[in-house]
Amino acid sequence: MTDTSHARLLIIDFGSQVTQLIARRLREANVYCEIHPFNKVDAAFLEGFAPKAIILSGGPASVIDEGSPRPPEAVFTLGVPVLGICYGQQVMMQMLGGKVESGHGTAEFGRAFVTPKGTLPLLDGWFADDKEQVWMSHGDHVSEIAPGFEVYGTSPNAPFAITADTARNFFAVQFHPEVHHTPNGALLYENFIKLAGFTGDWTMGAYREEAIRKIREQVGDAKVICGLSGGVDSSVAAVLLHEAIGDQLTCVFVDNGLLRQNEAEDVVKMFRGEYHMPLIHADERELFLGELDGQSDPETKRKIIGKLFIDVFQKHAAEVGGAKFLAQGTLYPDVIESVSFSGGPSVTIKSHHNVGGLPEKMGLKLVEPLRELFKDEVRALGRELGLPASFIGRHPFPGPGLAIRCPGEITRPKLEILRKADAVYIDQIRKHGLYDDIWQAFVAILPVRTVGVMGDGRTYDFACALRAVTSVDGMTADYYPFTHEFLGETATRIINEVEGINRVTYDITSKPPGTIEWE
Repeated sequence: MTDTSHARLLIIDFGSQVTQLIARRLREANVYCEIHPFNKVDAAFLEGFAPKAIILSGGPASVIDEGSPRPPEAVFTLGVPVLGICYGQQVMMQMLGGKVESGHGTAEFGRAFVTPKGTLPLLDGWFADDKEQVWMSHGDHVSEIAPGFEVYGTSPNAPFAITADTARNFFAVQFHPEVHHTPNGALLYENFIKLAGFTGDWTMGAYREEAIRKIREQVGDAKVICGLSGGVDSSVAAVLLHEAIGDQLTCVFVDNGLLRQNEAEDVVKMFRGEYHMPLIHADERELFLGELDGQSDPETKRKIIGKLFIDVFQKHAAEVGGAKFLAQGTLYPDVIESVSFSGGPSVTIKSHHNVGGLPEKMGLKLVEPLRELFKDEVRALGRELGLPASFIGRHPFPGPGLAIRCPGEITRPKLEILRKADAVYIDQIRKHGLYDDIWQAFVAILPVRTVGVMGDGRTYDFACALRAVTSVDGMTADYYPFTHEFLGETATRIINEVEGINRVTYDITSKPPGTIEWE
């Protein structure tokens, strides 16, 4: 559902790994934008989309190669401001009469410093110290700028690091302003949207009203079922839907025995008790744990959980009777089409583990009220809807739950030990005021037993690993730098309070090369 009530900015994607960060920067400035792959954007698309400004992303291709990606010529005749980033700069220069070359010692990868040449409104607030740190990632370079352009910034290996044709409002930079390694990059984007005349009308208050109107138009008087996990996405989607259609919505919450301590009770209490939503609490712990008992292969675990969830959800959803729509918390990153290195589109639509295949199987239509939002925007919408901070700020929790935090064989006793250890760990993080500084934190129970000494006796119990990471979007992550005092205190509490664990370790692996979860 493309939004047409806001001034819109179009991001043309050439396959950069950080294109989504451009959109995040703009959304943070209350500007509505959409990402579309270059090979889906033509003159007709531009006319229909009617962008107020355009950004050309970076990408892995070389503009000097035959058949390399190009935007349509119409981009440069619309009369709207255009900003080219890295590959976007190079393709602008190549198409508008400049020249791009490869090699000659001008490649740059990593941190660099740009110095100014003249003044430019795009750079208001930059160069307070006569140079600006930026992040470069280019092998090719602009060797000759296009007619009408002038140079406004240079770096040691990029003599045309910042260029602009101010008469046409065309701007181009060789670096990536969207990454945090360019500290003042957000300011550059803010200056660009100011030049383009955006007023910052993309707010969660406005989105809330529009989303409610669209839900009512789509659903009418039909019944809707929603798979409720208790996570941020499904919780916000459920509350938004309930505000829009009331008791036409029924939520189905499946307790699969793989949830965190007291999670099922908290979810049911909040949605049934505080929001008074029709809610089916499907207690299917015995079914899931019976099928998983003794399973050790991570892919087998995932497949068992996924299949059972679909079967169970379908069974309980049938109790609603006459439902015509299935609601799910699909987010914008799930529906963006990315561009592969070969230049072809690779659709990255991601099926939720809990509803995959159900719309076709049950003959239901989808309602996806969050599909235009990034994760941080979902949290903002949750605050707008009045959800408790404890729900809005929850760390991500994987669909397969504790099953993938229990490497090796799954047993009920191991899951109970894990649940208790995780509760102690999270309690410690909250007590020390660190919860909101951490993207995700959890305990994994390891498939090994170790010898220990407690009191005067010998123990032979499980070891566990603590995991805590910082991240922006989960694509990359680094471990959280706890103090040794915190780790020592936490290990002592877990060993003293959780029977079955006698050794605690801390996982300091980043992503990559590791993943955030253990399986």
